[in-house]
Amino acid sequence: MAIWPGKTHHRQTDGMAEHMTGAIEEADWPIFGWDDDIRPALREAMNAGRPAVLATLYRVEGSAPRGPGAQMLFDGNKASGYFSGDCIEGDVASHAAEVMADGKPRHLHYGLGSPWIDIRLRCGGALYVFVERIEAHSNAAAAVLEYTEKRQPCLWSSDGTLQKAAPGEGPVLTYGEAPFCFTRRFDPPRRLVVSGGDPGALAVARMGMLAGFETILIRPDGPETPPPFPVSRYMREEPADALARLGLDKWTAYVGATHEDHHDLGGCLHALRHGAAYVGMIGARSRAEGRLAALRAAGASDAELERLELSPGIRGLGKAPWDVATGIVAAIMAALTSANKCA
Repeated sequence: MAIWPGKTHHRQTDGMAEHMTGAIEEADWPIFGWDDDIRPALREAMNAGRPAVLATLYRVEGSAPRGPGAQMLFDGNKASGYFSGDCIEGDVASHAAEVMADGKPRHLHYGLGSPWIDIRLRCGGALYVFVERIEAHSNAAAAVLEYTEKRQPCLWSSDGTLQKAAPGEGPVLTYGEAPFCFTRRFDPPRRLVVSGGDPGALAVARMGMLAGFETILIRPDGPETPPPFPVSRYMREEPADALARLGLDKWTAYVGATHEDHHDLGGCLHALRHGAAYVGMIGARSRAEGRLAALRAAGASDAELERLELSPGIRGLGKAPWDVATGIVAAIMAALTSANKCA
């Protein structure tokens, strides 16, 4: 399977580099670019005892499809992530194979000012990529995965030889020259919790999975068999109880969609009080005042109720399940992005 013929920089490569460049899975249809978070692929490689190669976009000049912090991970002939939408990925794969073979990190420069005149960027900008090998027994990489499991943000710092990971927040990416070192922030995965079992609720959960959310579907006393589509987790208890067990944070959204107030109101009140970044409840507008009154009676403050979306999503998209789900997931993405910006 050839990867973007004619776009790989011509230089001496060993057999491993040629193999990785020419045999990336799904290269003809690069859906590996959908995997914006490289951590699942890193976990798979480390669990199998394999080293991997991490490529990080650390500097952008001019226009570009991705910003600093975008990453790709190479594990054998598998890739995750993308930088340019097909302009440079084949060449990065070739360099990644060389880094895998000799362990020496590399700085790559594409676009304006690059010495590789046979590789052009359609956007007209310049991209700077740092490529490093991650050993299968890397303590720093293991720490990143451990913080991910704990839903704790962390900072990965590396000069290509010394790699560190520690809890913390800050900008998505910073770097320094002479000597070179960059720090990249890893947030907990975005999470969407949906309660309900009608076509609209199921469409929201399905859309969440397709959009890369860790998606939990709650259906109180629902069927014992899980839904007929992938979800991260299926729970059959009361939404408030399930949310208490899951734990909430500013990377989590909750949508109550059972249409039964004794389920949805408890879930929303718990989500509002325990740090969820987005809380919505699907239902007819005619029910809004009654629901607000019930929440006030349960002790909800005005500030909490101001954060509650009683008509979640984007208006004007229609009322069919996929229309509603598209609007809700888009609104959640915007809310979580806003809640987690760091200067």
